[in-house]
Parts: sequence; C-alpha cells; structure tokens
Amino acid sequence: MSSRSIRRSVAVTLAVGAVVGAAALPATAADGPGRDRDRDRSRVVISAVQYDSPGFDNGSNRSLNREWVDVTNRGRHAVNLSGWKLSDRAGHTFTFRHFRLDGRSTVRVHTGVGRDTHRDVFQDRRTYVWDNRSGTATLTNQRGRFVDDASWGRHGRPGDGRGHDGRGNDRPGNRH
Repeated sequence: MSSRSIRRSVAVTLAVGAVVGAAALPATAADGPGRDRDRDRSRVVISAVQYDSPGFDNGSNRSLNREWVDVTNRGRHAVNLSGWKLSDRAGHTFTFRHFRLDGRSTVRVHTGVGRDTHRDVFQDRRTYVWDNRSGTATLTNQRGRFVDDASWGRHGRPGDGRGHDGRGNDRPGNRH
C-alpha cells in the first residue's frame, strides 16, 4: 500500500470516529448521575411471592414466615428503600425502614415476626396477609408512585403488564 492510501485510510477512520463520538456525546451528557439512579430504581421488582404458606395454615410464627414476597434490585447500584411500601388490596401495608438494597440482590419480606437482616425483613404480623386464592402485592416508592406488582388467581389481567404471578410467570398462578 502506498503512503497516500495509508494516510487516506487513517483520515477516514479518524473522521468516522469523530462523527460517532460527537453523536454519542449529547446522549451521554443527558444521562447524568441522577438518571442512573432513576434507571436503577426502575429495576426494583417483585420477583417472587409465596402467598400460600407451605403446610397447614395454623397461624404459628413459623407458618407466617413461610408466607413472603421477594423484592429484587436488578440494577448495578444500591437503592434506598426507606419509605417504600409493600401492600395488598385489603390495605395491609409494610413500610421499609432504613433499608438499602444492594445492586443485583434480593430481600425477602416475611409476614411474621423475626430479626431483620440484609436478606430478610419481617412485617412482625400475627396474621396472614396474602390471600391463598387470589391477590396482588404492590410495591410503591417513598413518594407513593407505583414501582411493580405481582398478581395471582383471578386478579391477573392479561395484557395490562400486571398479570405476572410473582413467580416469574406471565399468567395468574395456579392454586393447589
């Protein structure tokens, strides 16, 4: 190859790189640090629901704690869940207090009484929350804005984005 061809190839490569870099710059500048946090916050989901405690529903603390909801942060960055609420349609509400959910991690919210850790928190209730036949668990942020929900039984409505059953399925859960 002649030196002229090499210089031409280098010039074209640099010009293409400059155009691509300039086009990408405004998008990068618009994605400031606040946007990253919002994007990660939107990655917090209800990833699983155990609405029917395995075994007999005898009301024991052990049975109550086998009823739970998993809240997962699919983002890379930690999210402060303080003030976020997990609720059902009957008005039972659990509020996260002083809780930070690390990136790519899950916290299990048990119904009964227990000692909170970074993986398990407890509603400290003495009665069941989640209906065994049908229901919806809803997660809202500290401003009361909808984040995610999971439905099972007859409450799942196909096509509205709210019909997953909290067990990774895109349809209402089946009862046994």
